Amino acid sequence: MIVKANCKINLGLNVLRKREDGYHELETVMLPVKGIYDIVAVERADSGVEFQGVGIIVDCPDDKNLCVRAARLMQERYDIGGVSIKLDKRVPFGAGLGGGSSDATAVIMAINEIYNLGLDNATLSSLAAELGSDTPFFVYNRPMLCKGRGEIMEVIDIELDGLWLVVAKPEEGVSTAEAYRGVKPTIPAISLTELLKCSVEEWQGSVKNDFEPHILAAHSNILAIKNMMLDAGAVYASMSGSGSAVFGLFRGRPEIRFADDVFVHIEEC
Repeated sequence: MIVKANCKINLGLNVLRKREDGYHELETVMLPVKGIYDIVAVERADSGVEFQGVGIIVDCPDDKNLCVRAARLMQERYDIGGVSIKLDKRVPFGAGLGGGSSDATAVIMAINEIYNLGLDNATLSSLAAELGSDTPFFVYNRPMLCKGRGEIMEVIDIELDGLWLVVAKPEEGVSTAEAYRGVKPTIPAISLTELLKCSVEEWQGSVKNDFEPHILAAHSNILAIKNMMLDAGAVYASMSGSGSAVFGLFRGRPEIRFADDVFVHIEEC
């Protein structure tokens, strides 16, 4: 079974408080980006978990890869045989795009299909949540308001028809540890859902990502990309998740050129 495991972006990201379990309470809206994806091929195997990675090289031992962890989780919970996984990695990592989480969820959902387990979305989402905070989102893969550590979701309608999306990631990445180390949890005066009811032109300066202040201060290349998008006419530009990817929303297809070492994707919303 072959799956296109697409990535996501975050519209706003409020870090509300640090929880007693060590996680942070979040409020964010996640949107799928169907045009940026990894290709995950999952098949039955005789035993164990076989893994092959091609494409972008991820600096991670195979047994720590989220795809492998997802397969082993399913083997622990259900009476299934071996699993063979081939990951063609195309989504940049260290980007805040959720590529690894999407891959893990794709493996869980593929195993559900190829072994005819018949698991519903609620169960798949619960399994995915054991592997990360944004993994459950990819079970539903539609605009979602996400709370808790990202696993508490409700459907939200976001009107972006007619807009163009640009996603750009510099060569450097940002680790989750770095992002959380410098964040200052705050309860906003106005909820994210209320702010997103305004027109897109009103989002800049009000729909914020709480990771941005310290990350942009420490990474001038990320700040430069955001400023380039705004200078090129983006009605809204923001870092996605914990970075380092930045996205911009434009009223028409933008004419914008980044440095050769910057990953760039453009699609119509």
